[in-house]
Amino acid sequence: MTETNDAIRVTKLPSGLTIVSERMDRVETVSLGAYVATGTRHETEAENGVSHFLEHMAFKGTERRTAAAIAEEIEAVGGHINAYTAREQTAYYVKVLKEDTALGADIIGDILSHSAFDADELERERGVILQEIGQARDTPDDIIFDHFQETAYPNQPMGRPVLGTEDHIRGMRRDTLMDYMRRHYAASNTVVAAAGNLEHDHIVDLVQRHFADLPNAPAPQAVAGNYAGGEYREGRDLDQVHVVLGFPAVGYGHPHFYPTMLLSTLLGGGMSSRLFQEIREKRGLVYSIYSFAAPYMDGGLFGIYAGTGESEAAELVPVCLEELQKVQNSVTAVELARARAQVKAGLLMSLESTGSRCEQLARHLQVFGRVIPVAETVAKIEAVTVADIEAAAARIFRAAPTLAAMGPADQVPNLPSITLSLAA
Repeated sequence: MTETNDAIRVTKLPSGLTIVSERMDRVETVSLGAYVATGTRHETEAENGVSHFLEHMAFKGTERRTAAAIAEEIEAVGGHINAYTAREQTAYYVKVLKEDTALGADIIGDILSHSAFDADELERERGVILQEIGQARDTPDDIIFDHFQETAYPNQPMGRPVLGTEDHIRGMRRDTLMDYMRRHYAASNTVVAAAGNLEHDHIVDLVQRHFADLPNAPAPQAVAGNYAGGEYREGRDLDQVHVVLGFPAVGYGHPHFYPTMLLSTLLGGGMSSRLFQEIREKRGLVYSIYSFAAPYMDGGLFGIYAGTGESEAAELVPVCLEELQKVQNSVTAVELARARAQVKAGLLMSLESTGSRCEQLARHLQVFGRVIPVAETVAKIEAVTVADIEAAAARIFRAAPTLAAMGPADQVPNLPSITLSLAA
C-alpha cells in the first residue's frame, strides 16, 4: 500500500513495515533511519537498560561485518552513523551522499536484522555502559532528570532510567538482549524513514532487500504511565543546587498540546522568557534556568530546571512559584506573538535538515498514523489564544507537583510548602 503527497510518500509492506520518504531536490545527501517504537517504558524491571544496551550492541558487529567494518564502510564514503534510545523509541540512522544511499540502507538493515552479539564485544560494551552511567551520576544537571522522572512515575517503566542501573547492566545476559530484540524489533513496530535527494521507489526496493529478516509479529504494548508526583532530595557536596520542579501535562495529539508548547516557550524557552528575565536578568539568582514540555503517547510532563548557589536557593523557588501563578492570568498578546514566532521558526528551521525531516516523518507515523502537513501544524500554532495559554497554565500548575533537588539543598522549600503556595 502506497500513499502519495507531492514530495512525501508512504508505503506499508505486507509485513507491517512502514516506509516513508520525502524528496528534497536541492540537497546532495540522504538521511535514512530505522525508528523502532520501543524504549525504556517497554522494559520490565528486570530488563531495565536493555533498549539502550541493544543500541550499543548494534554497532558491535553483524554476521558479515565486524564493528570496525561498520565504522570504516560508512566513513569511507564520508557518511555519518549514529543511534539513540528514548523512553518510547530507539533510532538507528545514517546520513550519506545521495549516491551512497544503498550502502546506508544495507548497514542499517544489517545491524537491525543480523547483529552477532559476540560475547567479547558484549563484555566490552557492558564496561562502556557502566562508564556512561558513572559519568551521568557525576553530572548533576544530567542525573537530576532521572531522579525527577523516577519521582514523577515511581515503581513503573516510565520512571526508570534510560541507561539502566549498574546492577541491571552487570547482570544483563546475551539471551536477554536477543529475546528483547526478537519481541520488540518487529516489522510492524518499525518505520524506515528517509529524506533527501532520493526516489521513493528506490528506497522501497532497498528496504525490501535489507530489512526482509525483521520478525513479522505484533510487538508488546507499553505499560500505561501513572503519574504520582512527590519529592526527591539528595545532599551532595556541590557548588550548585540543582532543582527540577514539574507537573503532569499532556501528550501528543491532545487538544492542549500546542498551548502547552507555547506556554513552555513563553515561560522559560529563551532569553526573553519570563523566568530568564525575572530570575537571571533582574535578580541574578541563576546561570541556567529553563522550562520544558515532555510529551508522551499517553501523557506528559511540564517542568522547570534551575541551577543556583546555596545562598540563592531560598529565594529561587518562591520567585519561580510567583511566576507560575502570574502566568495563569497575565499573558499578553505581545508575549504570545513572540512565543508563536519562536515555535514556528524552530519548526521551519528544522525542516532544512534531512535528519530532522527523517525523524519527524517517523514520529508522525508512529504517533498519529499519518504525516502531518507543515501548514496544518502552523495553523494550530496560530490558533492558540491568550486564554488558551492561561488555561493551560492553570491546569498544569494546580496539579500535584514533583520536586527533585540535589546539592546543598537545605534552603529549597519542601514539597508541602510548594503545593500550598501554588494553591493560594
